[in-house]
Amino acid sequence: MVLRLAHLEQVADRISLRGPRSMHCPIQKAEAVEGAQLMHVVWHDGAESLYPAVWLRDNCQCPDCYLDSAKARKLLIEALDVNISIKGLTFDREKVYITWPNEHYSEFEADWLKKRCFSQQAREKLRRELFLPECQYWGSELRLPTLDFEDVLKDDEHAYKWLSSLKKVGIVRLTGASDKRGEVLKLGKRIGFLYLTFYGHTWQVQDKIDANNVAYTTGKLSFHTDYPALHHPPGVQLLHCIKQTVTGGDSEIVDGFNVCRKLKEKNPRAFQILSSTFVDFTDIGVDYCDFSVQSKHKIIELDDKGQVIRINFNNATRDTVFDVPIERVQPFYAALKEFVDLMNCKESKFTFKMNPGDVITFDNWRLLHGRRSYEAGTEISRHLEGAYADWDVVMSRLRILRQSIQNKN
Repeated sequence: MVLRLAHLEQVADRISLRGPRSMHCPIQKAEAVEGAQLMHVVWHDGAESLYPAVWLRDNCQCPDCYLDSAKARKLLIEALDVNISIKGLTFDREKVYITWPNEHYSEFEADWLKKRCFSQQAREKLRRELFLPECQYWGSELRLPTLDFEDVLKDDEHAYKWLSSLKKVGIVRLTGASDKRGEVLKLGKRIGFLYLTFYGHTWQVQDKIDANNVAYTTGKLSFHTDYPALHHPPGVQLLHCIKQTVTGGDSEIVDGFNVCRKLKEKNPRAFQILSSTFVDFTDIGVDYCDFSVQSKHKIIELDDKGQVIRINFNNATRDTVFDVPIERVQPFYAALKEFVDLMNCKESKFTFKMNPGDVITFDNWRLLHGRRSYEAGTEISRHLEGAYADWDVVMSRLRILRQSIQNKN
């Protein structure tokens, strides 16, 4: 009996997420329904799934349609009939076998299909597995996740804990690195490669004459994210303490996502202004090469569901150019002031001092960081080496490490 589409969608949304970690679940039944433009699968665990015929044809895994060595589709959209229907369908416990109107033949494995079920629960589960969106908010009560630097370099489980904690909490401290330059390069190789900017593959945070960045002074640094002057700011920052001043120079961090949550609750209008107003950022100078960088960002960046996905704020590089109608200027400043005041309240910020050999790695899209001032001396009294990594590179290594650990277990 052919089931109606609306009923099938309800059935599909009852998909069960029960079963062993391996996800293996045999097929109990598979049939073409709705004029053969859908495939309906009943699993042995009682769950049911729906798959559009056009999606199945688009994702045929045969050598003519798919290059397995590259995990990439060969079939062109130009060759796809978007109104295609299933001509013939058979199945066993492990696979579904489909014949198409032009006699093309496709096979789909049970686990492959189950993982790609279109039900809401299955899609949410896969989203969690692929992107690890879990976010642990914190304030002054933060217990800073800490791991050994050498363990992270040498052991996959420690490396996985490092990157998964970085994604979830937003910051991890590594201890036991040497007190010389080059340690952040080792972490770059551990994940894949570092993010080159106009300040180089790595850069030295210390007091400099005629500094080309406010970080290269001894003054206080207010809460900021790095490099909003770029249209794609670096996602992860690595800072290695090589030398530390006796007095001052303490690091301060704040969970920007948590502060955004508080701002939205306290002053929705301020949140709306900061998440809708484009602000100009600029950075001009000479370092790795000469540069003149300009960008426009909303200070609070949202996704299509209204969730905060990135903070873009550095008061030092916020441009004097402000491309908004004049009546929106003062309300913007009022909103920004409230946001910054929330960051600076004692319940929001966490303060600590880095010791030589410490490396802090943190989410530059989520955390805002700052530094207390320290006194300048006749010689360099404080020296950090910094570097950036792209979140795509970090997440790639995180997925690979997770798969490696799961395979061992």
